[in-house]
Amino acid sequence: MTDDVREEEGRVPVAQAPLPLPLEFEAHYLTNQEAFHEYALFVLRTNERAEKAVHRGFLEILRHWDALLAEPDLQEQIWQIMRRVVIGELIGGLREELLTRESDTELHTALARLPARQFDVVVLRHIGGYDTKHIAWYMGLTPSTVTHHLRKAQERLAPLYRRSTRPIKKEDTP
Repeated sequence: MTDDVREEEGRVPVAQAPLPLPLEFEAHYLTNQEAFHEYALFVLRTNERAEKAVHRGFLEILRHWDALLAEPDLQEQIWQIMRRVVIGELIGGLREELLTRESDTELHTALARLPARQFDVVVLRHIGGYDTKHIAWYMGLTPSTVTHHLRKAQERLAPLYRRSTRPIKKEDTP
């Protein structure tokens, strides 16, 4: 009967109900959503970005839910997924900001134009302060691959860094 009323009001009736979520997943969502949101809000600084990241994180968790249930450390595995999503949002936002703002130095522009993995490694190492082992875990790479990306990024940025930090010579002053 409600479908008939909706049709009369000019609304399209619901064709079918959404698929039910696993009960354990719903319970996990209700238990942890607030903590995940607080974490994301602290890292990302805006409610909109935090909500977006947490939503994406829970979608990834749901996509892997059956495999996660077989893990002996379910909560740790879920937390790792959420952290990776939030860190990914942080890095992506920083990259966009560097590309869109008028940069004060060539170095910032060059940093924003690095290939994605090189950019991520540089940001996680030099801004996030993470070591190679943690960067490898976040990015799903081996430590040697992280080291390779870091070295390549440093090779690309080194000439600009040297120019931006060179000491002022007498002939440079008026």
